[in-house]
Amino acid sequence: MHDYELLLLLDPDLADERQATIVGGVRALVEKGGGHFGSHDPWGRRKLAYPIDKKDDGIYHLIAFSADAETLDEVSRVLKLDDDVMRHLATRRLEAGPGRPMAAAAAIGDDAGSRTADPPEEE
Repeated sequence: MHDYELLLLLDPDLADERQATIVGGVRALVEKGGGHFGSHDPWGRRKLAYPIDKKDDGIYHLIAFSADAETLDEVSRVLKLDDDVMRHLATRRLEAGPGRPMAAAAAIGDDAGSRTADPPEEE
């Protein structure tokens, strides 16, 4: 069994109840497959980098769970069939990674301040 993170991009016109149904379906599939549902972090509505199906916004949900590969395949298959799911991406979490996802801007900002410049080489 491995730890995974699943990022869902849902249709921006969906009601909150339908969003909860989709997340609940993922949870049910994970638990039915013998996995453990870890956490659900709704990121909310965000502007897309490019339109998808003539929509400029999407609703993001980040789901963390533990499951085997067959369960992950079934979750992915079900999400592909759902017209309300615009995109989804599942990635395996590494043991050495952070406990919670870190925003890219925060990581860049924190890292840039701690760097020291190398002195120029003399010839």
